[in-house]
Amino acid sequence: MKITVDGIACEAQKGEMLLQIARRNNIHIPTLCHSDALPGLGSCRLCMVEIADRGRSSVVASCIYPVKGEIEVLTHSDKIKSIRKNLLMLLYARAPEDETINRLRKEYGVPDSIRFSGDKDEHCILCGLCVKACDEMGSSAISTTNRGVTKKVSTPYDEPSAECIGCGSCAYVCPTDAIKMKEDEGMRTIWNKSFHLVRCKKCGKPFATQEQLEYNREKLGDDWAEALCQSCKKAVTGEKLRDIYERTT
Repeated sequence: MKITVDGIACEAQKGEMLLQIARRNNIHIPTLCHSDALPGLGSCRLCMVEIADRGRSSVVASCIYPVKGEIEVLTHSDKIKSIRKNLLMLLYARAPEDETINRLRKEYGVPDSIRFSGDKDEHCILCGLCVKACDEMGSSAISTTNRGVTKKVSTPYDEPSAECIGCGSCAYVCPTDAIKMKEDEGMRTIWNKSFHLVRCKKCGKPFATQEQLEYNREKLGDDWAEALCQSCKKAVTGEKLRDIYERTT
């Protein structure tokens, strides 16, 4: 079926998320909490769009809105720009020095001076993407704690978590680089816990923690726990495929 996004006719499958359709057609919709690997969160609400369906207009979060029929979509109407501006004003109040938030703030005309003020050292916007990544990994080492203005993402009691395997998935998906992961002299430190890094047996580059490799071995099998970095693993896989091709042709 076809839907119209900003006047552009787009092919869509029933049940496909609106954000996915827009991106496939090079139509920009801003997001903070969305990851293709971890879809369905919908907490930052920056991806809000306006839709017209059978004469009725509504505002929806495009990352979690499944298309069910032919609709018209506006991604940058005056109403949507006003919503995003208000959201960014609140995010700016929480994380006033964050580079990502400031870039978006300037794009939507949020002034430098607002009535709210936040911690200049704060970068976390509480989108929950890091918590979801950790849960999907099966570790559940971090979660949101406290309520109101003291709400934050942390390990239990801010202590090193026994469940944390130092994989860094939380830091990799964080949209504002709020989670600090330090690597130095073969050690990785994250969430107040330090891990020894295993070196790739092919290129020698430190790339993963021993706990991470053991977790992969337990969950995914020995092939995934092999001490090879991602680049070398791809190269080895390519060599194996070439060998198979040469033997069968």
